[in-house]
Amino acid sequence: MRAIGGVLILGLAIGAGAAQKPPLTDGLVYDRVIRKIANDPEMKTTAIEVSVKERVVTLRGMVDSEKLRLRAERTAVKTDGVKKVVNELRVRP
Repeated sequence: MRAIGGVLILGLAIGAGAAQKPPLTDGLVYDRVIRKIANDPEMKTTAIEVSVKERVVTLRGMVDSEKLRLRAERTAVKTDGVKKVVNELRVRP
């Protein structure tokens, strides 16, 4: 009997931990991407529009260099919950 009770308690503890994790919504993914881009010192002067649909992130706007365009994409790709990134950023002439 004790072994069965121990397994039940362990199962409840695991279930409770999973219940506390927030659901992975587009809004949560958006917040994570925006925060990472905003906190990157090299991208402080850029205005990047971020949209998320079904965890696919689209980046739009103008940046000063190809390096920043690729950096923004890599930043978004590395963000938890992102399935794919569509980079529509353009480099200023």
